[in-house]
Amino acid sequence: MRKNQLIRTIKYPAKSAKYQFISITLDKETLRQYAAENKVVTDDVFHNNKKIFFESDAFFSNYFISLTPYIDKTKTISSNLASLKVKEAIELILQSNPDFKNLLFDFSDPHKTDLKEFMNKNFIFNLSIDAFAKLTGRSLSGFKRDFQKTFNMPPKKWLKEKRLQEAYYLIKHKNKKPADIYLDLGFENLSHFYYSFKEKYGLTTSEISPQSVS
Repeated sequence: MRKNQLIRTIKYPAKSAKYQFISITLDKETLRQYAAENKVVTDDVFHNNKKIFFESDAFFSNYFISLTPYIDKTKTISSNLASLKVKEAIELILQSNPDFKNLLFDFSDPHKTDLKEFMNKNFIFNLSIDAFAKLTGRSLSGFKRDFQKTFNMPPKKWLKEKRLQEAYYLIKHKNKKPADIYLDLGFENLSHFYYSFKEKYGLTTSEISPQSVS
């Protein structure tokens, strides 16, 4: 799989010190996940002959300095913190030059991501079908066709069903309140959530008996 890669070389703390080389790889799945979480959709096609640059600033300098304890192995970085640091790098790149959006989040190459895996991981995000298509490297028509083959139903219907199943689980087994979860499950307003829930299960959310949470 092709990877988008940012390489930044720094020298610190003085001219007499050794070079420190830091390479941050932004693979396609990481970028797809970030795009889904932050509703990032490209607004133009990136052309390979277009050169884009960013200038180092205090944000970048402090970012790379913050990585040195882990590079020098004076601290161990957890998987959650590593994920946050990668997301921070993406934020800084986009902040430095918005044109990077069309480079980093262009998923229109011949590679198609695994549709079933991607949708099961990201169904909660309130994205349009067109946005989901782009994030999986497909045209809208190709996405709908592949989706029907994979899930045996149209995308909108599957998303609604999946989100309502997750809602039922959270209310029944995690004692969650609808007002606390409807936005996280991709519903735009609470009344629509209540209506959809009653339509699917024949019960209101208040009629669901939560199981005790251990």
